[in-house]
Amino acid sequence: MGGKWLELLKEIAPSVKRVAMMFNPDTAPGGGSYFLPSFNAAARSLDITPVAAPARSDTEIETAITMLGHDGGGLVVQSDGFMFVHRAKIISLATENNVPAVSDRTLPAEEGGLLVYGPFNDEMFLAAILYVDRILHGAKPADLPVQVPTKFELNINRKTAKALGLSVPATLLARADEVIE
Repeated sequence: MGGKWLELLKEIAPSVKRVAMMFNPDTAPGGGSYFLPSFNAAARSLDITPVAAPARSDTEIETAITMLGHDGGGLVVQSDGFMFVHRAKIISLATENNVPAVSDRTLPAEEGGLLVYGPFNDEMFLAAILYVDRILHGAKPADLPVQVPTKFELNINRKTAKALGLSVPATLLARADEVIE
């Protein structure tokens, strides 16, 4: 996912040369390291300088986004509870500092997030419900297969893109599941 988010960011903002992946090390999967390997690998292939941006406070969020704004950088926001709670601040700071940002549902497009790419929630919730049902009917969790999402959604906020001075490529619009005007 880290690589896919970076590819999408580069597609909508081709001039970015430095991109930070923001996460809270206390709440992000793997302390923030879960998505970093694919993010770093994609950065090398796209000629982008990757930056890890751990943030545990509003001040650290603001500092990271402000610095990216000065550098003409971009932002990838990992999914974790802390980032979701601070989504309005992240969206606002990214827009104010002209920093294109992508995430899964952490920065919802309907709330001003630029690009959202992640698993289709309805499918994931249904799979979880079916797992719980099987366990409640006697299945042993260790005997159940590991499942991964199979359907992903791409949402784009054109209003945010315009505010950032970005043109959304037709190829990206064609792949979008939802476009917010």
